[in-house]
Amino acid sequence: MTAVSRRAMLISTAASYARVLGANDRIQAGLIGCGNLGMRHLRLYLKPMVDAGQVRVAGVSDIYTLARERARQQAGLEERQVHHDYRELLARPDIDAILVVTPEHWHYRMTMDALRAGKDVYLEKPMTYHLAEAREIADAVARTGRVLQVGAQWCSDPRYTLAREVIEQGWIGNVLFAQSTYSMNSVYGLWQYEIEKEATPATVDWPAFLGPAPKRPFSGERFFRWRKYWDYSNGVVSDFFYHRLAPLLLTLGGRFPRLVSGHGGIYQWKDREAPETFSMTAEYGDFHINIASSAASAGPERFHAPAIYGHEATISFHPGAIQVTPDRQFRAKFQSRTGKAELHLEASPKDLTEIRVNHARNFFDCMRTRKPPVLPAALGYQTMVAIKLAADSYRLRRMFAFDPQTQQVLPEAPPRPGYEGTGENYPEPA
Repeated sequence: MTAVSRRAMLISTAASYARVLGANDRIQAGLIGCGNLGMRHLRLYLKPMVDAGQVRVAGVSDIYTLARERARQQAGLEERQVHHDYRELLARPDIDAILVVTPEHWHYRMTMDALRAGKDVYLEKPMTYHLAEAREIADAVARTGRVLQVGAQWCSDPRYTLAREVIEQGWIGNVLFAQSTYSMNSVYGLWQYEIEKEATPATVDWPAFLGPAPKRPFSGERFFRWRKYWDYSNGVVSDFFYHRLAPLLLTLGGRFPRLVSGHGGIYQWKDREAPETFSMTAEYGDFHINIASSAASAGPERFHAPAIYGHEATISFHPGAIQVTPDRQFRAKFQSRTGKAELHLEASPKDLTEIRVNHARNFFDCMRTRKPPVLPAALGYQTMVAIKLAADSYRLRRMFAFDPQTQQVLPEAPPRPGYEGTGENYPEPA
C-alpha cells in the first residue's frame, strides 16, 4: 500500500471518531493554509474564541516551511501538531473542525476530504474553483449532516438582516434589481504580495501547490500572487464579488441565476491574466443583480454603493446602517405603514473585524447546535454558480444561461417572457 493510499484510508476511518460536542466543550480546530489570510484567522478572527477557551487551534498544515513555522509559533503548537500533508491533519481523531484557507483550486479536494473524515468545515470564499465542485460539496454536506460555513463574512453583517426584514414587510414593494461594489485603489497593483526570498523549491512543495492545476516550473510570482492567474483562481470575481453577492442573495432569498454575463479588462496592471476591473450582471427571474468593481479606482465605493431597488422604495447601505427611501409616488403609503417619511436603521456591530469574528463564531456555535450556519453550503453553491459563470463569460466572451431546475448550464437561453392582456395594469396604489 502506498503512502497516499494509507493516508486516504486514515481519512476515511477518521470519520468514526467525530465526537458530539456539548455546550461547554472546547472545539479542536485545524487550519489548512497558513499564508496571509490563514495568519489573519489565527491572529484576529479566531482569537476571541481561543482566548475564551471555546476553541483551540490544535493543528496546522502548509506546504511552505516558513509559513508552517509562523503558524506554529502563533498558535503555540508543538512540532508534532504541524503537518506538511493536510491529510495527516484530517486523520487526527482529536480534530473537530477544519478551516480551509488555501488557493481556491484546492478548495474542493480539501473540503471533500475533510467531510469524508467527519470534520465540520469553515471554507474560505470562494466556495470552489469549478462550478460542479460546489454542487458536489453541497450534496455531500446534505448527505453527511456536517456543518459547513463559507467564509464570505459580510453575510454576518447585520445590515443585510435588517434589509431582509424590510423587504419581508413589503415596505419597498416588488424588488426590481440590486447593485453593489468592492473596489479599492493601489499604486502597486492588486495582489502584489511580497515574494519572499526564502521561498525556493527546497522550502516550497511546488508539486503539492499545483495539485490539479497545469504543471509549470517553480514560480515565486505564481506561488504568492496566485490570484492573478487563471490556473488557480477566478480572479477578482471570486475574490471580491463573492463577498458582495452572497449577502445580497441572503437578503433577497437564495436562488440560482438564470442568465449571467461578465465584462471588464486589464486596463491598468499589465502583469496578470485576471482583470483588475470587472462587472457582472446576474438575472434571477424576478430581479437582477449588478456588481461592478475595480482594483485601480476607489470611486465605485461612493458612486456604485450597495442598494436594493424596489417598485416603491430603495434600500441604501451606509456605514453601520441602512436607509429606506420611498419614491415620491409612494410616500403617503410608506408613511402610513411605517409611521415615518423614510427609515434610518442602525446596525450593530459596525466594526468589520467584529463582523468577521462573528462569522467564525456562528460556525462554531452551529457545530454545537447542529443548526445551519449563516452561509451554508446550499447558499454557497447558489452564489458560486453566478460567480463562476461571470468569470467564464468574461474569458469566453459569451453570456451563460442556467436552468435552476436541472442545475445545468444551457447551450442557449430560452426566450424571454412577454405578457398579453387587456391593456390594464395593477390598480392605482392606495
